[in-house]
Amino acid sequence: MTTSSLKNSLEKGKFVITAETSPPDAADENTVIARAGCLKGMVDAVNVTDGAGAKPHMSALAASAILAKNGIEPVLQFTTRDRNRLAIQGDLIGAWALNIPNILCLYGDDIKIGDQPDAMKVHDIDSRQLIETAKIMKEEGTFPTGRKIDPKPEIFIGAADLPRLPDKNFSVDGLMKKISSGANFFQTQYAFDIDILKKYMSVLNNEGITEKAYYIVGLGPFPSARSAKWMNENLFGVNVPEHVIKRMENSDDEKKEGQTICIELLEQFKEIKGISGAHLMGPRQEKSISEIVQKSNLNLLYSFYFIFF
Repeated sequence: MTTSSLKNSLEKGKFVITAETSPPDAADENTVIARAGCLKGMVDAVNVTDGAGAKPHMSALAASAILAKNGIEPVLQFTTRDRNRLAIQGDLIGAWALNIPNILCLYGDDIKIGDQPDAMKVHDIDSRQLIETAKIMKEEGTFPTGRKIDPKPEIFIGAADLPRLPDKNFSVDGLMKKISSGANFFQTQYAFDIDILKKYMSVLNNEGITEKAYYIVGLGPFPSARSAKWMNENLFGVNVPEHVIKRMENSDDEKKEGQTICIELLEQFKEIKGISGAHLMGPRQEKSISEIVQKSNLNLLYSFYFIFF
């Protein structure tokens, strides 16, 4: 029977760790495990990206099923870019049947940035409508048309968010709409500026957002100072403080320093009210993420949790 260990851990108050992997350009199971197998037993769940960069890879559904088969709980990322509502509804049922209990609902990268820019995007529904569709199928046990699904897919539904410095025009209405549509948890874009994150979470706490949905905040190791600068310049909404970049530049081992910074931020995340966990990500960073969890006391907490629960 399909169940979400991620959901169970969050409900019990555990500070969770999720990671991320991308499906390979390969047509075999072993390639998926070779990339993501190092995360088994290290994190609570592993996100599987869906056509990241608007480029084709092994399907996210297939890669997620391979992870589940090999004892790694997946979070299947669902974009609305590439399929219409009929295909999406079929995949939601199929995911649950393949022991994939968690989804993250996304709009998807712009098709124009991919390697086949003449491809036709779909966007039959948007990410909020995808959340709403999953909720109907989960709670009512029907398709949106009312046709019955038995047994129903009891999916743990995620949505995306972007931590930022709240200004006078900031509103939580968009987040509230996602929660009302059915979002159970949020996974966010990278949050490297701890001061901005504290202010952002304070507003969400005051508005009651974190009482209605779990917040798993994005983080990741810098392989180099150059990569940190690239994030600042190319990833919308991501702010890497200058002192962090300088620290990387002045270190003898930039990769090791990037891991140390990530561990320090993880410890600070745990102290911020409303944060339920961290989402560790980065292209081809699975091994580094596994090392970070091993080096941090989160690995000890993970073992302690499963001894007593």
